[in-house]
Amino acid sequence: MADRYGRDVLASDPHAPRRQVVAEVPAEPGLVVECVESGFCGAVVGTEKGTDGWAVVLEDRHGVRRLFALRAAAFLLDGAPVTLVRSAPAAAPQGPVRTASGSIAVADLRARTARGSRIWVEGLHDAELVEKVWGHDLRVEGVVVEPLHGADDLLDLVRDFAPGPGRRLGVLLDHLVPGSKETHIADDVRRAYGAHVTVLGHPYVDVWQAIRPQVLGIEAWPVVPRGQPWKNGVLAGLGRPSSTPADVAAGWRWLLGHVRTYADLEPSLLARVEELIDVVTS
Repeated sequence: MADRYGRDVLASDPHAPRRQVVAEVPAEPGLVVECVESGFCGAVVGTEKGTDGWAVVLEDRHGVRRLFALRAAAFLLDGAPVTLVRSAPAAAPQGPVRTASGSIAVADLRARTARGSRIWVEGLHDAELVEKVWGHDLRVEGVVVEPLHGADDLLDLVRDFAPGPGRRLGVLLDHLVPGSKETHIADDVRRAYGAHVTVLGHPYVDVWQAIRPQVLGIEAWPVVPRGQPWKNGVLAGLGRPSSTPADVAAGWRWLLGHVRTYADLEPSLLARVEELIDVVTS
């Protein structure tokens, strides 16, 4: 029987295109997705909470990692659009939990009272890198890491520290290679203070180079011409902003964000830091 009054004009149009329902998929480690906007394709390696909410960390086949806001970014999974959401909290691990340095984590840690002994590093970036990888271990042992902001005045600073039994000092210097300024400074300190001060170092111009370049998706660090500021030159070689101090600070945050565990650092730095921790806690 024909509808003599016609279709209800308030009813939905059966011929109108239907709204596509986008599936929600947990951001499980190993899940490979592509960001629609940037085209970046990578595997999920984790999630992080920032000032703007939760974000997913993707790593491409070259080892390059990028952050994308959960829900705000559109992704493709096997060619189909999806929305990534946080995965359910993992069950409590059955075995011992490892820290970023590879040591066994101490559950319900309360940092012990700081020792009289100290570890000094050349700058703030060195201190932040040591904290990110060895921070848990240092709090267990009660060791404080302090930046020197340059090694030129090291001999005077050591004298003011007054090292001795129970008040040992470990120093980590950049560019500790034969003939360098840092090597001459280290020799002067060793001659003056002997067994209560240990000065070690890595061979790199700056602690930035102690991050394995493969972690950044490159085979080697950019070569900076002599006479050009090294950090600015490195950032320019990596295609990142490099003109101002703010650019350098942002570049360091980007580099540090790629460091997850000791495996992301060069062995020459790992061995020196581990030795200094042993020295000041023995």
